Amino acid sequence: MIRKIVHIDEEKCTGCGLCAAACHENAIIMQNGKAHLLRDDFCDGFGDCLPACPAGAITIEERESEAYNPSAVEKRKVELQQEAFHNHVGQHCPGSALHTFNRAEQEEDIKDSYSKNAEIHSELMQWPVQIKLLPVEAPFYNNANLLVAADCTAYAYAAFHRDFIHKHITLIGCPKLDDGDYTEKLTQIIANNEIKSLTVVRMEVPCCGGIERACINALKASGKFIPWKVVVISRDGHIVED
Repeated sequence: MIRKIVHIDEEKCTGCGLCAAACHENAIIMQNGKAHLLRDDFCDGFGDCLPACPAGAITIEERESEAYNPSAVEKRKVELQQEAFHNHVGQHCPGSALHTFNRAEQEEDIKDSYSKNAEIHSELMQWPVQIKLLPVEAPFYNNANLLVAADCTAYAYAAFHRDFIHKHITLIGCPKLDDGDYTEKLTQIIANNEIKSLTVVRMEVPCCGGIERACINALKASGKFIPWKVVVISRDGHIVED
């Protein structure tokens, strides 16, 4: 049948992933740093993804296509929910072990540092910050000090903005919760832009090693030689390796 359906121009696509996030039918997936229509019958043709695309890479076209299949869409949603449960909850991970930290001894220091009269400023230099949402090329990468951080680090380390985000372009992610590997996208970011340095901040838990490996592999694949370091944060919020 001839009907309206999404068309994605891969030449214009920057790989930001915003369209995939905006698609309620999960019809768009990210592959090799580009957006792709997974199946014609997943797309309802309404174009909720159009306003989400900052590059104008998505249009609605009329062409021969399978009819929209809401039953298949619902089945896909259930499969994704089951997959997420299996991958992220059903499997035991040493890094998800429960810990409680005694902050009583630090209470006075905290009060001094965060008094009501003290104004605390964000050091964030760009948005978005999620690796899966960031484009591979952008003006803010020019001559940038790159910070690639596991998202838990900002919660564990109290002075994260001051000590890490300050004067850095920030990319965050979780190798356990995000689908796929960051290596390819990080490689493109480093290779296609003038990056001055790379700082990797990760938690001490084993699953967090994925973000460190992705950065190291991306540096190697990019063919560039830039200063880089890895900082490891303990679960109680201290630097254990620098």
